[in-house]
Amino acid sequence: MEEKNLTDGIEFFLVGFQCSQNVRMFLFCLLLVVYCGTICGNLLIITLVSSSKILHTPMYFFISQLSISDILLTTEIVPNLFHILLNNGAAITVIGCITQLYFFCGSEAFECFLLAVMSYDRYVAICNPLRYSTIMTSGHCVILSITCWLLGFSIILIHVIETARITFCGSNVIDHLFCDLMPLLELACSDTFIIHIQIYIVGIVVLLIPALIIVTSYASIARAVLRIPSSTGRQKAFSTCSSHLIVVSIFYGSMFSVYIVPPKDLTISMSKILSLLYTVFTPLINPIIYSLRNKDIRKAVQEIFAKREIL
Repeated sequence: MEEKNLTDGIEFFLVGFQCSQNVRMFLFCLLLVVYCGTICGNLLIITLVSSSKILHTPMYFFISQLSISDILLTTEIVPNLFHILLNNGAAITVIGCITQLYFFCGSEAFECFLLAVMSYDRYVAICNPLRYSTIMTSGHCVILSITCWLLGFSIILIHVIETARITFCGSNVIDHLFCDLMPLLELACSDTFIIHIQIYIVGIVVLLIPALIIVTSYASIARAVLRIPSSTGRQKAFSTCSSHLIVVSIFYGSMFSVYIVPPKDLTISMSKILSLLYTVFTPLINPIIYSLRNKDIRKAVQEIFAKREIL
């Protein structure tokens, strides 16, 4: 069998959902609504945080960074998914596939680090409230955010460069919605031992270490909250963390379901649905969670409408 390298210009065929045209059109319309809602919702968060003075705090700054990442993630996946649904599958060049893999994985890695930083922010706010303003300065927040972006995309770049050196042969069909790593490795005919070692190392750095930071932060937060004498005080302290906890639970729940659960326990269709959850629906849910459960954001929206009425 003749081997084909990435430089040979071969294309992959993304299968998507193999179903009737009516079902695919329904999915197309559903994802179009979700995509428009995701873009509008996250742009609203970014606009509010940048324009409203009451939102010029570390927590909202990190929320705006999360919104930027969500826009990048969903824009990298959904438009190509539209093309796949309309054509019952679609070809993608190797360069396009590797590029999609890089930005997808980079955005996910960034969000893992950012969610850990946000848990640290909540830890400082609740466990060291008197020192919060001196620890979480605007400069410190910017440095933490830049570090998350650099770490996420740098680690993934090293990994993707090694993946781009894989030799492919035989079938070029990827039975998935986008160019994810594991479906791509199934088409490799060269040795992928180093890649799999890298997957475990990257998984520890990107998934497990941030998850450990989040768990440790919230364990300390829980102890601090339980020491608050009044129930009102405990409820107020917990309410500042509830939105973040919901986002973390959805994000890590779907990620671990896809990448940690053994493949034999997941059907291909279930894997695709779970992939849709954290790549398409989670970016839509995040701004909704932070908006509905946050009085400051609702107040900022009201201020904007009030200013427009005055004008």
